[in-house]
Amino acid sequence: MIILGKQRIGILGMGTVATGFCKTYFMNKSIIDSKMDPSLEITKVLVKDIDKKRDVDLPHSIYVDDFDDFNLEEFEIIIELIGGVNPAFEYIKKSLESGCNVITANKELMAKRGSELLEIAKNNNVLIRYEASVGGGIPLISTINDAMVSNEIIRMMGILNGTTNYILTKMTKEKIGFETALTQAKELGFAEADPTADVDGFDASYKLAILSKDAFGVIPKPEEILKQGIRKISIEDIEYGLELGYKIKLLAIGEKSNEHVELSVEPTLIPIDHPVASVNNEYNALFIEGNSVGEIMLYGKGAGAMPTGSAVLSDAIDIIKKKKDYMGHVKAENIIVKNIGLSAYYVRMEVLDKPGVLGKIAVAFGDYGISLDSVVQRARGGRVAPLVFITHEIERAKLNDALNTIENKEYVTEIQSIIKVVK
Repeated sequence: MIILGKQRIGILGMGTVATGFCKTYFMNKSIIDSKMDPSLEITKVLVKDIDKKRDVDLPHSIYVDDFDDFNLEEFEIIIELIGGVNPAFEYIKKSLESGCNVITANKELMAKRGSELLEIAKNNNVLIRYEASVGGGIPLISTINDAMVSNEIIRMMGILNGTTNYILTKMTKEKIGFETALTQAKELGFAEADPTADVDGFDASYKLAILSKDAFGVIPKPEEILKQGIRKISIEDIEYGLELGYKIKLLAIGEKSNEHVELSVEPTLIPIDHPVASVNNEYNALFIEGNSVGEIMLYGKGAGAMPTGSAVLSDAIDIIKKKKDYMGHVKAENIIVKNIGLSAYYVRMEVLDKPGVLGKIAVAFGDYGISLDSVVQRARGGRVAPLVFITHEIERAKLNDALNTIENKEYVTEIQSIIKVVK
């Protein structure tokens, strides 16, 4: 039975984010409680090791190591912060079916099985919130669903992974290679021991899938999103980009038309004077274009105990105030996810350092209907030399066909890089 004047909260996990949630609440308790009625009461926490020392001021008696020790009928809110798909999905499902509202910061779970959980919440007349699953403490989801509710969102583009942004910032500013920058990121705690999810684009694609539901009404499977990481980005690509007026960022991009939504996560050249290009180190940002409000950008720390814990706490306060749930849009059957549309591209290749090669390659591009915006040619005084092109907008499939033909020419030794360009 829920205690009068208190909202009983159960927390699954007491790691970094859960600790940040508790610290944020205790730090601002008097302010938060003065704005709410009833107030919060953390009454049970699920952990693996009950006796582990934790940097949070909670009584030892509320810790349990078995989810079955939760009498779900006693709780108003269950906060899931254990991560991963299983057993988190089953815990949340049981909580929703038992009449509990749920908050989660679990991006992988919401990307892969979020549509199921939203349906379960709707069928049981309870709420599920997930602000902290994207952008840490940056209010991305609430901005899309509340502040921009009067707009149709046409396009969004952002840096949704702090690890890769830190690495690319270091490579750009210090002219160091990917592996060196990755090592620095690990030493500072910005990258995991196994950085695959970050540097290969999985993390950002999960977040883009979640944002797509709220921005475009499309709930894609993560595998439907075109995904490419940053392992192959070289110092040469970064320097050529700067010379041509661009920085390289790992961008999550979503664009909507009447027929489809294009979603992609890939290294992208973006003009140096674009606001997103100025976002450095571990910071995140989302640039949104609405058909009424125009262009806005949200910026801040995309991870960390306190920022992410703050987002979880904001979700809890919203639930207590009984705001309308963020159910998002119903997926429109006539709108499909499409990954490869028109774009400009940066292409770097190595060719024989002989007269006439540039002209022959330009003709080969022209044979496929590809026009060139910029060309950089550098003679090295040796057998081979680099050539860099930026194309005008073209379908990626047509570019691939042209490059397959060009790479087979006797004067081309290697196609080294192909990177999307935002203008």
